[in-house]
Amino acid sequence: MIGRALTLAGGLAGAASLSQFPEFSQQYAQRLAGAVDELGRVVAEFDADAADVGASREQALVDLAQGGAIGAERAETMVRTIDRHRRLEGDLAALRDAGPFTRAAEAARFTDTEIAARAWDDYKPAVPFTFEGAVFAGVGFFIGLCAIALLFWVIALPFRMARAARGAGARRQPPAQTG
Repeated sequence: MIGRALTLAGGLAGAASLSQFPEFSQQYAQRLAGAVDELGRVVAEFDADAADVGASREQALVDLAQGGAIGAERAETMVRTIDRHRRLEGDLAALRDAGPFTRAAEAARFTDTEIAARAWDDYKPAVPFTFEGAVFAGVGFFIGLCAIALLFWVIALPFRMARAARGAGARRQPPAQTG
């Protein structure tokens, strides 16, 4: 009885947890879009500054790196900013038109821990009254139910094996002889 109640509780916990994915993923995608826009602005300004002095982006980075310690640090920062912009732009392109089910398949695109942390800080869990929320809740319920049932099965396995060994040993003993 307790096992069934705990298994049901695991299913409900899974449903409550996974049902939040559609809304959280939407908020992550919105923050991602904002980050891509802002990084794009920074990169565009750098490119414009480089063009103003007749240099390409790569030439400007080399010139900046040769400008002393602060220039070298700033060049490294700019390289990281450009790389992050490129990576996040690719993530956003994959997530932008994706629905909640496709976003789940693209979960590997939720790579930026800073954006995820900020989305999580502002996120308020709620009961989803959407089709996708219900589907995610159902899948979460099933996963939670299976996880708890598997846990109980693994915990009980040594006891079942010991009981089976005792039962097999009792059957193998020769019958007592009467004499």
